Amino acid sequence: MEELTKAVEAKYGEIARKVKDAKDSSEASCCGPSCCGDPISGNLYSDKETETLPEKAVTASLGCGNPTALAELKAGEVVLDLGSGGGIDVLLSARRVGPTGKAYGLDMTDDMLALARANQQKAGVTNVEFLKGHIESIPLPDNTVDVIISNCVINLSGDKDKVLTEAFRVLKPGGRFAVSDVVSRRDVPEDIRRNVELWIGCVAGALRDSEYAAKLTAAGFDNVDLEYTREYRAKEAHAFLTDAGIDADAAAPVIDGAFASAFIRARKPGNLTT
Repeated sequence: MEELTKAVEAKYGEIARKVKDAKDSSEASCCGPSCCGDPISGNLYSDKETETLPEKAVTASLGCGNPTALAELKAGEVVLDLGSGGGIDVLLSARRVGPTGKAYGLDMTDDMLALARANQQKAGVTNVEFLKGHIESIPLPDNTVDVIISNCVINLSGDKDKVLTEAFRVLKPGGRFAVSDVVSRRDVPEDIRRNVELWIGCVAGALRDSEYAAKLTAAGFDNVDLEYTREYRAKEAHAFLTDAGIDADAAAPVIDGAFASAFIRARKPGNLTT
């Protein structure tokens, strides 16, 4: 797990530095075999959502969905984004919860945190705080968050049970878990799952859909629901797989339709207290 964490941190640090140093978005648009640039991560946000955000917050978006649009955030809520990257979902959440609410972003990568804080300053958003830490050990007290979001990050963790247990801990009773993630819809060969570049690219670490639901239930959540938002097709991912060192043509029958982006909802039992 430690080796995987270091690999993920190094790769996303590299992406953050590239985005930070780029003169424009086109110069920072090629991120290699990561979520950035693959079909799963394209066209996730509307122009209306991004028009008031710093360009580099949008460029550094590495997710597989748009949890802020699906989570139905309310004014005054406290939101935590697990693996907040360049900060796009935190800034969008801060807008949705308004000045009486707050949005936290949690990330382990110093370069991503620096980029996110620069984006926050440029956006002029004050109800935001970026925290350094790991999603397996969230640096917040028990029962402090109304909503947890995440965007294609939990499947990068080598200890997903710990992530979900921590998410349950920091949520208030009645709090909501509302994340975008990649899930597998059938079993895939172990050699693909062992490919670190695919872990970083949000595919090989994906849980089976049924296993994800079972882990949420085991962590204490109820009202578990999984909604597919985008199917992952081998034809679209040809360049992505090739860059990751995979024979795309040979892998196509195995990969095609095996993975999908999903919006995953669950609730911590109890009555929500503010």
